[in-house]
Amino acid sequence: MQPAIVDAHTHLGRWLSPTGDWIASDLAGSLYDTWMHADVGELLALMDTCGIAACVNLDGRWDAELDANLDRYDRAHPDRFLTFCQLDWRLAAEGDDFGELLADSLRRSAAAGARGLKVWKTLWLGYRDAGGKLLLPDDARAAVVFATAGELGLPVLIHTADPVAFWDPADSTNPYYDLLLEHPEWSYAGGGFPSHAALMESFVALVAEHPGTTFIAAHVAGFVEDLGWVARALDEHPNLFVDVAARLPQLAAQPEATWRLIEDHPDRVLFGSDELPLSAEGYRAWERFLGGLGLAESVLAAVYSGNAERILKLSERRAHAGQA
Repeated sequence: MQPAIVDAHTHLGRWLSPTGDWIASDLAGSLYDTWMHADVGELLALMDTCGIAACVNLDGRWDAELDANLDRYDRAHPDRFLTFCQLDWRLAAEGDDFGELLADSLRRSAAAGARGLKVWKTLWLGYRDAGGKLLLPDDARAAVVFATAGELGLPVLIHTADPVAFWDPADSTNPYYDLLLEHPEWSYAGGGFPSHAALMESFVALVAEHPGTTFIAAHVAGFVEDLGWVARALDEHPNLFVDVAARLPQLAAQPEATWRLIEDHPDRVLFGSDELPLSAEGYRAWERFLGGLGLAESVLAAVYSGNAERILKLSERRAHAGQA
């Protein structure tokens, strides 16, 4: 029997949607017609149908927008939704004291009820400092943010890099050619972006610098092409976890290596869909793949829910609620 699932990587807010409205479930199968305006009750029904005990909503943003997400999801449906905040990294362009300002924002978000911090790839592939330079993950000016996350007990779900081929020329030889034609902004060939290798090196330096902070590296740490590298990073950094979100095709192409990564690190891999919007078929696809890998039942349960529950302290919260 498939264990209950904690989807550790979902987008349920509104800032990513084409209309600026709330994102929910694709209940009728037509993406742009039905993913807005859906009632939260319908989303909960989809979750119940698919065995989803809880969703981590990464779209909390900050201040008023965070409160709006918390009201809609977490406060109305405790522990079915766990909203992570974000930070306004545009402040980096205004001066080198942006780290302290953002640490203060993070403290406000934690006090409001945020359950973690989401960091987007745009931090090092988009936002620039006052001198016009892109930041790297281990930029010393941002260190206070990640240290504060550790002090507050907030896990950091961090997207560092996209597929390696996004740095190659976007021509017919690129395996992602069609995708890059559709999203040319995802190509980092030229343009002064840090290399994939530089991002990976800087990311592990960040994780090493903050051993008291829990990092969840999205999309198999941004290096699904080399699961050996991912395994070594997990071995070297006990505060590092990875999610599998949005990397089903790449993992399915290397089932033995995927099995080895998970079996060797059963307490460090989290399930996440990153499907936007959520759908029953998306969950079924993951169920077919993970269920067919031949993982031990205890390992599969850890990936689907146990590891996320531990990081997010769900059991502790439930026990506390039961005593109240």
